[in-house]
Amino acid sequence: MSIEIRSEKCIGCGRCLGICPGSLIRLQRGKAEILRPERCWGCASCLKECPVQAIALYLGEDIGGLGGRFTIQRTGTQLHWTLTKPDGSTKTLTVDSRSANKY
Repeated sequence: MSIEIRSEKCIGCGRCLGICPGSLIRLQRGKAEILRPERCWGCASCLKECPVQAIALYLGEDIGGLGGRFTIQRTGTQLHWTLTKPDGSTKTLTVDSRSANKY
């Protein structure tokens, strides 16, 4: 898995830079850019931090994702994970971030 940054949506706020544990994102010409996508381990920290859904988690065919993309929209403590399939259809799952890591 890797991330995809859509420059047309990026507002250049830089929030994703500070949260990436691998320091893989930089600002280039005022837009976020991933330096080495092959080194991204898909932690999704940058997705959760991006206020405009400019970053998507790419679900490649090699892991059964068939090219789908996950994005996240935050409203208060709610995280709305939206899967967009290659055919354009979507499915959204909402999780309360306060209990997201309870096992």
